[in-house]
Amino acid sequence: MRIIHILNHVQEIGNGIVNVAVDLACLQAKSGYEVAVVSAGGEYEALLELCGVKHYHLNQSRKPINTIKAAIRYRAIAAEFQPDIVHAHMMTGVILARIFKGRKYALVSTVHNEFQRASLLMGLADRVIAVSKAVQDSMIRRGIPEHKLRVVCNGTLGSPRTRQIQDYLPLPLQHPAIATVAGMYQRKGIAELIAAFEQIASDFPQAHLYLVGNGPDKQLFEAQAEATSVKERIHFEGFQPEPQRYLISCDIFVLASHRDPCPLVLSEARETGTAIVGTQIDGIPEALDNGRAGLLVPAKDSHALAEVLVQLLSSAEMLQEWKQRAKKNLERLSVARVHQETMTVYRELITE
Repeated sequence: MRIIHILNHVQEIGNGIVNVAVDLACLQAKSGYEVAVVSAGGEYEALLELCGVKHYHLNQSRKPINTIKAAIRYRAIAAEFQPDIVHAHMMTGVILARIFKGRKYALVSTVHNEFQRASLLMGLADRVIAVSKAVQDSMIRRGIPEHKLRVVCNGTLGSPRTRQIQDYLPLPLQHPAIATVAGMYQRKGIAELIAAFEQIASDFPQAHLYLVGNGPDKQLFEAQAEATSVKERIHFEGFQPEPQRYLISCDIFVLASHRDPCPLVLSEARETGTAIVGTQIDGIPEALDNGRAGLLVPAKDSHALAEVLVQLLSSAEMLQEWKQRAKKNLERLSVARVHQETMTVYRELITE
């Protein structure tokens, strides 16, 4: 089987879509398939080459003249590589792949961010992979035919991008340490996390909050933190190429998202055995075994989040219990399982 993955770039910036595609491409190549990635390039090109994945450079920026150039370039790539499967991970890629599809190959797409209006374009594919049951249900409501949809939940454990968890060195964080690893976007609930921390900070004077990640709303959150009375205990750590070091070092990991289809960071947090608090939205409950592997609170509710943090910080027994719960049932969070289920989707199409 000859497989092309098409996405905007392969930069090492903590982008979950890129991470999923790179993991799949590497595991498929290691399994003996002919695999290529088509993108504008980035740091992961070296890893792809090491795993035996061919990389084709394609700039998909949405400027009129570049769109024409991209179409011509993509057609030439497809003619040279002659794929059986083209797997599109972003909107521009699925359009390009559909235009030149004909009967040459089967087209698969993955809906990573179904809350984006343009995600309906992923329905142009022959099969549409949803990264959680919540995403599948949402896409059906929005008009994607149910027979096209398949659920392949995200998982990162055993990723070729990362080392074994025991190989990461812990960080000298101030304890108790509360951390998040997330893009600095409003939808990631950073504002609510800061507000919740401010509510509990006086009762737990040793507690510190670590915010790991970059993004366009970072300055807003920095200004919010600066206006609190505990600004010296709120740490903006920026993008970290090894966020696992924060996960293994913190006492509580929080993901306070307003929208999140199936966040990869939750599988990474669970592997480290930190206590986890997540919001009851989209694919987060699925990633936490519907509340068995992490505590769930309503989205956009800093008071509810603060209450749970107080409970965990007030009881060493409760904190330890949720650390143990996080590490149960990790098998389903592996990249090997994602690879196998994705290959099943491909084979369905090829044998039709």
